[in-house]
Amino acid sequence: MPFKGFSITLLLIAISCSPGDQKARPSGTPGTATANGAALTGAGATFPNPIYTKWFDAYNKETGVRINYQSIGSGGGIRQFTEGTVDFGASDAPMTDAQMDAVKGNVLHVPTVVGAVVATYNLPSAGKTALKLDGPTLADIFLGRISRWNDPRLASLNAGVKLPNQDIIVVHRSDGSGTTFVFTDYLSKTSPQWKGAVGKGTSVQWPTGLGGKGNEGVTQQVKQTEGAVGYVELIYAISNGLPYAWMKNAEGAFIEPSLKSVSAAAAGARLGPDTDFRVSIAGASGKDSYPIASFTWLLVPRQPRDSAKARLLHGFLQWMLQPNAQRMAADLHYAPLPVPVIELLQQRLSQK
Repeated sequence: MPFKGFSITLLLIAISCSPGDQKARPSGTPGTATANGAALTGAGATFPNPIYTKWFDAYNKETGVRINYQSIGSGGGIRQFTEGTVDFGASDAPMTDAQMDAVKGNVLHVPTVVGAVVATYNLPSAGKTALKLDGPTLADIFLGRISRWNDPRLASLNAGVKLPNQDIIVVHRSDGSGTTFVFTDYLSKTSPQWKGAVGKGTSVQWPTGLGGKGNEGVTQQVKQTEGAVGYVELIYAISNGLPYAWMKNAEGAFIEPSLKSVSAAAAGARLGPDTDFRVSIAGASGKDSYPIASFTWLLVPRQPRDSAKARLLHGFLQWMLQPNAQRMAADLHYAPLPVPVIELLQQRLSQK
């Protein structure tokens, strides 16, 4: 099973090293926990950066273990993990088979939380009313086929909303991005035109629009540009006071992105006992499911080269799966992992 080699290593380490001892370990090795030095380094997705920042701070206060994380985008996280310049990567897009081959399969995808990608916009004339969108219409906006806010298709979805005769300014990611993967994965599932012309990936050839680096960059571009529309993780829109659209799901219902609707999407994931956790929940079925949702993953070495780093990674992963840590995710508008996923992860991490 995918976690087997990692678990054996960690269990052997755990026999001689308990979590309470971490501050007393010898210093001098990068990634080793010390009272004053960094313990682990990671890089990758901006999508989960708010919860990772909160988790790593809380874990440091509880254990003394410092985890330094660079929010550089999923593409950068996969690249740095592959090059071995970080102890772990983070991505909202699962590594492809080719990317896994590049590290000789020495990678575990560990889901951490579930999040929503939202279509956020700057349209003062719409007031406080949330726009309603469906997949094909959203795809045509990002294809440049719908270029005015008062387009008849937008008007028919938003009866009673004052839509201006104004250009739509598309904002997309300029860097390799798991958020882009989630967004384009959804569009590819709902729009044949999008699938044929652009497809899905962490980086794609955008037919139109302006680029912004990271969820942060897209958020700021939208916030500063009247008439703009972009896609970001839900917490970025909320924390910047930006509105976001309700999306039509597979059952034909317009759904607000929320903890409840993202949890409903995740609950439908079917993970077998031998899963590698690389699963898409974009376009999930279920009347209450928000359709642009995704797990996000930590990329962890299956067979760590450094026993101290293996111990520290294992300790954090076990802590992350506990109820207190998962409740922190809910505080930042991420959905906690479904209980069956947590139980499966715990089983994998404890296997001999």
